[in-house]
Amino acid sequence: MRSGPLPSKRPQLRFKDIVENIQLIERYTDGMDMPDFMSDTKTRDAVERCLERISEAAAKLGDTAATLAPDQPWQQIRALGNRIRHEYDRLRAERIWEIVERDLPALKGACEQVLEKLCGRQSPRTSEPREQ
Repeated sequence: MRSGPLPSKRPQLRFKDIVENIQLIERYTDGMDMPDFMSDTKTRDAVERCLERISEAAAKLGDTAATLAPDQPWQQIRALGNRIRHEYDRLRAERIWEIVERDLPALKGACEQVLEKLCGRQSPRTSEPREQ
């Protein structure tokens, strides 16, 4: 028996959610380095919230995520949301910063490629993220 959310019937919306939340994180952290991020609790909270939404979108994609973007660590992306929600007191800001700097650019690129395939020539790179 399956537990968790049912796979999305509109995967392009979930991939778009991921890209938009990465764009928000990029905007929130623009010009920051790790010490800036570590000392700015408001930005850390905003980034963690965006990461939760990314994780939830990945969960809603189900196996579709791995089929369309097999080079991404979808299980870890889904698990991150649970860690943020349930182990918030054990999160290390340094690790969140590493995710922002090292992992999100590749995830964004992979999701943009998927969107280009799913949506034709419409490039999601030109869209501005929705205000959250």
